[in-house]
Amino acid sequence: MNPGDQEAEERFKAISTAYSVLSDADRRRDYDEFGEISLESGFDAEKARQAREAFGARFGGRPGSEPFGFGSGYGTDAGESFHFDNLEGLFSDLFSRRGWQEAPARRGRDLEAELELDFLDAARGGEQRLSFARSGAGGSLRQETVTVRIPAGVADGGRIRLRGKGAEGIDGGDAGDLYARIRIRPHPFFRRDGRNLWFDLPVTVREATLGAKVQVPTLDGRVTLTIPAGTDSGTRLRLRGKGVPDPSGGSPGDLHAVIQIRVPRNVPTETAGCFDDLAEFDPADIRKEFF
Repeated sequence: MNPGDQEAEERFKAISTAYSVLSDADRRRDYDEFGEISLESGFDAEKARQAREAFGARFGGRPGSEPFGFGSGYGTDAGESFHFDNLEGLFSDLFSRRGWQEAPARRGRDLEAELELDFLDAARGGEQRLSFARSGAGGSLRQETVTVRIPAGVADGGRIRLRGKGAEGIDGGDAGDLYARIRIRPHPFFRRDGRNLWFDLPVTVREATLGAKVQVPTLDGRVTLTIPAGTDSGTRLRLRGKGVPDPSGGSPGDLHAVIQIRVPRNVPTETAGCFDDLAEFDPADIRKEFF
């Protein structure tokens, strides 16, 4: 409603007054008996009855009449008045008159639903089905299922927007949007840091000592990684471009393998001599930096 529109303001006052009367049985009864004079502040129905009996038809008692000289309508700047035979007619008259401003169309609310993904599905991208409760007309809810396109490399906590899949609009307005909030389940061995991937790579004493070529997993399948001779546990070996893709189209991250040397257990006594033979290749004091 335009605050500067005097006609609209008067109509609003009329609606408020009519509603207060219709919702109060005593005020409605007084209105039916005395007309709009009963709406005046301080009106006393009993005194009005006494006055009517004393002066008779001069004051009248027909509902909607002007028993005490007050008009039965709501004026406008143009000098126009609204007249109605009863209060229900007031609502009909006000809302059907030319110039009453209709409620504008309103856009529906945006909605959010959680979409849980496997680690590899989030890294590789693809499509997933998402079911959610969608708000309809009048606040009703219904279950809907949509297909969500997952961009490769989407991050945990990220949001994917589906236009027009939110709550329905009001009075012909557009529907809101649906936001799929991403939750990524942990992977058994891959760890993610931005677009980089990390994992622990177990190697044997022989592989670490003499060097080796081993098969390692990536998002695209197996590749061969070279273990340099004399590699220590904790060494990080990098495979460039084998990390997580960039959803915005940039370069993918790298894959980092952290070497973990697995020492044999339960070595037979007759084999222990082999390690004695290797002792001559040990550094003189591998712990001297501690002291």
